[in-house]
Amino acid sequence: MAEKKLNGTVIVTYRCNARCSMCNRYKAPSRQEEEISIETIKKLPKMYFTNITGGEPFIRTDLKEIVRELYKRSDRIVISTNGFFTDRIVDLCKEFSDIGIRISIEGLEQTNNEIRGLQDGFNRGYTTLKKLVDMGMKDVGFGMTVQDKNASDLVPLYQLSNEMGMEFATASLHNSFYFVEAKNIICDRPKVAQNFENLVNELLKSNSPKKWFRAYFNHGLINYIYGQKRILPCDMSFDTFFIDPYGDIMPCNGTKDKEVMGNLNHQTWDELWNGPEAEAVRKKVRCCDRNCWMIGSVSPAMHKYIWVPMWWVIKHKFLFFWKKKKYSMYENKIARAYRGGKVTKEELDACSTCDMCAVINDGLSVESKEQLKGRSGEEIVDADIEAQMKK
Repeated sequence: MAEKKLNGTVIVTYRCNARCSMCNRYKAPSRQEEEISIETIKKLPKMYFTNITGGEPFIRTDLKEIVRELYKRSDRIVISTNGFFTDRIVDLCKEFSDIGIRISIEGLEQTNNEIRGLQDGFNRGYTTLKKLVDMGMKDVGFGMTVQDKNASDLVPLYQLSNEMGMEFATASLHNSFYFVEAKNIICDRPKVAQNFENLVNELLKSNSPKKWFRAYFNHGLINYIYGQKRILPCDMSFDTFFIDPYGDIMPCNGTKDKEVMGNLNHQTWDELWNGPEAEAVRKKVRCCDRNCWMIGSVSPAMHKYIWVPMWWVIKHKFLFFWKKKKYSMYENKIARAYRGGKVTKEELDACSTCDMCAVINDGLSVESKEQLKGRSGEEIVDADIEAQMKK
């Protein structure tokens, strides 16, 4: 039998130089000395897709060595970054010209800089993307987390990426230990959903089948914004996994508390993946009620249950071109119910993962927590970067 390949996400660091309003990871960085080693990377299984993320992955000066090792065991690699370390990104892409780069840009210039808290962040990210395109890189693009503050920039940013021939990835606010946040919530759901509706129609009118399926993904984001059950099953921990900077294997990054299937620093992959801890986590996944709709869990599900998004695409392409009927967010029953007053905002808020009373688990090791007793996470990361620049 052919060797089974998995979908993996490698969180190489929790250090981050951005100050995003919807993510407090920068306040809870990992300790550099503890972060996942090349030796542990070598123990990972074969993967058909690997996402490298953080924190900010390019804070690691050995990222090129990590990519070089993952390149041996993955069919496709995409790195998620804030685009700040332009020279490092360009240098890496000179060696690995077929990897993907997704730079997080949260809107047009003013909006992006306010949300991400990076001085001149929009121009730095945009400049990095432009350099990669000029190099001939094919798989580069924007990644945007949509919320009340930036929803109106959604379609304009998509159009900008489209003009540049770039990819455009979307997400909505989420709460989890990974984001060190429990209070993210969309206040004006119809407004944000309306902007997603506009994006769905932009994607449907294109000639790209890939964009048609992205339209389906964004249709699912509207469903998520209204706090409803996932429109596709979640199979995280069965054919998809995350590994954090400490070598802990997790089902995903969307859980309220960190769920650990085993530790690859101390176990072989087969021992871990088939062990009792992993089975216990899989039972939790089957009962999970968070209904996350993030690309890490949705993309594998869309491939596995392809007939569901395919039927949606066929139906909406037919309606769009032959019936001249555009997609409407009110195809979602919950959106109609909210508009008609049958469901209240308070009831929808209760369906979300927002928890104002939650004690936030940051997923850090004991040693990483210790370093925060004398300094803030921002001070630690700033000192890291300053020391790197001196070298």
